Amino acid sequence: MLKIIKFLTFIFISGILFLYLYPPLGRRATKEKIKSFSTKENFVDGKFINQIPASQAMSLKHTGSILRDYIKGNPNRRPDNPILIETKEHMIGDFNKITWFGHSAFMLEMDGKTLLVDPMFGKAPTPFPLFGNKRFSRDLPIDLERLPPIDAVLLSHDHYDHLDYYSIKKLKDKVGQFIVPLGVGGHLERWGVKKEKIQEHNWWDEVNYNGLHLVCTPARHFSGRSLRDGNTTLWCSWVINGKQNKIFFSGDSGYGSHFKEIGEKFGPFDLTLMECGQYDERWSTIHMTPEETVQANIDVQGKLMIPIHWAGFTLSFHDWTDPIERVTNAAKEHSVQVSTPQIGEPVFIGVKEFPQTIWWK
Repeated sequence: MLKIIKFLTFIFISGILFLYLYPPLGRRATKEKIKSFSTKENFVDGKFINQIPASQAMSLKHTGSILRDYIKGNPNRRPDNPILIETKEHMIGDFNKITWFGHSAFMLEMDGKTLLVDPMFGKAPTPFPLFGNKRFSRDLPIDLERLPPIDAVLLSHDHYDHLDYYSIKKLKDKVGQFIVPLGVGGHLERWGVKKEKIQEHNWWDEVNYNGLHLVCTPARHFSGRSLRDGNTTLWCSWVINGKQNKIFFSGDSGYGSHFKEIGEKFGPFDLTLMECGQYDERWSTIHMTPEETVQANIDVQGKLMIPIHWAGFTLSFHDWTDPIERVTNAAKEHSVQVSTPQIGEPVFIGVKEFPQTIWWK
């Protein structure tokens, strides 16, 4: 009996130490930060909340159905072969441009500044990359070691498919500033990013950075990297305004009235990057269906839309091509312009021609 108690005690202590010592799990906000959050309207009882409630509770029925779907599997959740990336030479010119890297990661080159947004360049969206759902593409369209200096990294929230420990470790010395929602800076500090290089913001905060006007805007989602830190950091979308062009990035979000509110305050937008994948009716309040994505783009007054949050990893049960096929069909019905670049293919902002190939077939 004593041996069993010692063994269980060892397992318990090991688990606690693991949560504190394993770097990819990040770090919770300090007590001082949490105290400062308590003055915010969207921080209640130690947790951030959505403008419109978004339930994450799973009933026994839902839990059982998810387990059933995992066991059953879907052979079309992943492409049969690794996705090819675009490797053509970029067009020379003074145009602002977006380069999408799959899922939600992209690079924005605007007004002579270079921004990386949700730069997840890891092999899998998990703290244990060897065991996670691997990236659809074998290679990345960029070599992180050869990247030029990055003016700023913008993050939407701290989930593993958006904030990757290994990517940050490689990028941190190339980045001038990390601009993130409240609480996310704690992860970055643990990973070696200097405090003076981190800005944390709440919804509706406006930031002027090197000539760009940024706004941290609401999303309808949640946060957390371990069992003990759920919703202790904020999630957001971003408005990015330059001298000539205006960009909107949805982050991860269920559909809600915040899209129309953002459009009324800051639209119209020349280009939007809108989540359209990893949806399921069982978590419909935190991820949009492709049809809702199109409506959200209309709400924010987007002119040209790039569908994102697909073609990177399998996080839901639908076919891997369902998001792009459904979103393009819905866009046609509502006369919404959609660009469908290959991973690594640039989209030039404000020009008449843009990528529209059906490359996933």
